[in-house]
Amino acid sequence: MAGRRLSGRALRRAAVSLVVFVAIWELGARSGPLFGFKLPWLGDLPHPSAVVLIWARMATEAAYWYSWLASFWRVLGGFAAAMVLGIPLGLALAASRTFRGTVFPVFEVIRPIPPLAWVPAAIIVWPTQELAITFITFLGAFFTIVINVLGGVRSLDTRFVQAARSLGASNADVFRRIILPATVPSIVVGAAVGIGITWEVVVAAEMISGASKVGGKGAGLGHLIWASYLGGDYNQIVVGMVSIGIAGYLCSSAVRRLGTWLTSWQTTR
Repeated sequence: MAGRRLSGRALRRAAVSLVVFVAIWELGARSGPLFGFKLPWLGDLPHPSAVVLIWARMATEAAYWYSWLASFWRVLGGFAAAMVLGIPLGLALAASRTFRGTVFPVFEVIRPIPPLAWVPAAIIVWPTQELAITFITFLGAFFTIVINVLGGVRSLDTRFVQAARSLGASNADVFRRIILPATVPSIVVGAAVGIGITWEVVVAAEMISGASKVGGKGAGLGHLIWASYLGGDYNQIVVGMVSIGIAGYLCSSAVRRLGTWLTSWQTTR
């Protein structure tokens, strides 16, 4: 019952914050006609009511939803690859000093390079634009996941490992019963942050690379924003931006819910 009340309060707060945000946005966009002067730095900001009308029209068009689908599959592909490769690498870096001393310096040199700086190289190296964009998306999540896994293992209290070994536990038992469960929360955090970054990266990659159309019907939300900018349709740009925000929020929420289920033994507040 208390959890439901808390959930209801949180929902009401979220609704109020959204209403206040939209109201401030509407007033700012209409400041010229309403107050006789434009607020500084706003320029020709589209107002929410116009954006909603454009959004309602776009929602009836298949191309808009194909753009969602195209970006989603790129995010899913890059994120899945980052999880499959990043988790074992993070565990290996934490488990072996020799491996960490050999690989980690190279990892740290590559990690600060922004994923978008890889776009020209990815377009040249990978045979298709689709693979190039997915690779850029993979980079957006990969480093975050590895660092979180490495930090999770290294923060583990070594006394648990020592106690298990003193009781005759094998390396496999220590890994399966102590190291892996203790690392799962860090993996979940890295995954939640990483999938948010993938949406930032995939949209920018689609804008820069000029993503090819999927089945001739949609080229991704990033391409939608860029095409709208070139066509001078600022309302449609905002629709694309809000769509990205919603998509990122839904994906991050799904990862967090899965993480809550996987770490059900933890006491949450």
